[in-house]
Amino acid sequence: MRFVLKTHYGQDVDLFKHSGQRFWYAALAIMVGLAPWIMDDFYLGELSLVFIYAIAGIGLMLLVGYTGLVSLGHAAFLAIGAYSHAYLLGHGVPFPVALAAATLFSAVIGAIVGLPALRMIGIYLAVATLAFAIIVEQVLSHWESVTGGYRGMPVPEAELFGLSLMGSQTFYYLCLALLVASLLAALNLLRGPTGRSFIAIRDSEISASSMGIHLARTKSRAFAISAGFTGLAGGLFAHKLGYLAPDAFTLLTSIQLLLMVVVGGLGSLHGVIFGAIFIGLLPQAIAFLRDTLPPAAAQIPGLEPGIFGLILVLFLIYEPLGIYGRWRKIRLFFDEFPLYRSATYRRQKSYLRTERVR
Repeated sequence: MRFVLKTHYGQDVDLFKHSGQRFWYAALAIMVGLAPWIMDDFYLGELSLVFIYAIAGIGLMLLVGYTGLVSLGHAAFLAIGAYSHAYLLGHGVPFPVALAAATLFSAVIGAIVGLPALRMIGIYLAVATLAFAIIVEQVLSHWESVTGGYRGMPVPEAELFGLSLMGSQTFYYLCLALLVASLLAALNLLRGPTGRSFIAIRDSEISASSMGIHLARTKSRAFAISAGFTGLAGGLFAHKLGYLAPDAFTLLTSIQLLLMVVVGGLGSLHGVIFGAIFIGLLPQAIAFLRDTLPPAAAQIPGLEPGIFGLILVLFLIYEPLGIYGRWRKIRLFFDEFPLYRSATYRRQKSYLRTERVR
């Protein structure tokens, strides 16, 4: 077991807690950096999709895992980012400017949506965000002059300084770079006063208010930042799809995003990566399952959302800490083997949800 001797206060907010973490993160960086040279285009495309899901998951994790505000409508912010980015590209706006503008526009819409949601908590907030997602889906379907309606909208090719960004390797590195930048931005946000105010509101709004935290302003900020990250993922997702249509941003997409943060592990940015990998591979596993099942079972309507819902319920019941929580338990077992006992760290009651932050 590793014990970290802390000699100054700055170590409490360091990105890396010890040299072991630096080594393994450096090894991971080398692996993902060399992946395009050892994988074919199909697997690079799947990894790019995982990176896009992870960026969207960062936004939802900041809202659900760190602020405690449930959202079932983040597919709407994904759609807003995708359509805004494609629309600006179609009117000659350069790729970096279009992506930044789509991110900013999504953040503004998120702040506006957060205003009426300030008086809601729990299931009521979830229903409100679900209603917002349905409204956005209807707008995308009927505002034909901008979105193309049910005919859809083609996504122009992304270019930077005259060079195409749509090659499999180039797009992979683009998604990877934006994911790393998003992770660093989220980590620095959580280390600062804004992130700490998010966690304080999640634990107890009354206690946070008594400490001088402005609840309405902080919640609106959480919605805006969350929507901004999701809008950034939407801009990349538009290029991944190549052609936008309203049926690409349905309730199932919102459930996938929520499933990603819950299955990965609430209150942890590590959980976002685990959840994105899980969600990215799950549709391929379901497609393989359809091929192996009898035709009568494979053609059951709603098989995919049913499996998503079942997995979500099972994780909530049997492993509420998600995949990352299970990984921590496995790592602790090997750290303390053969002295590990399952009841060693068991407590009768968790007094604060802050204890879930990892």
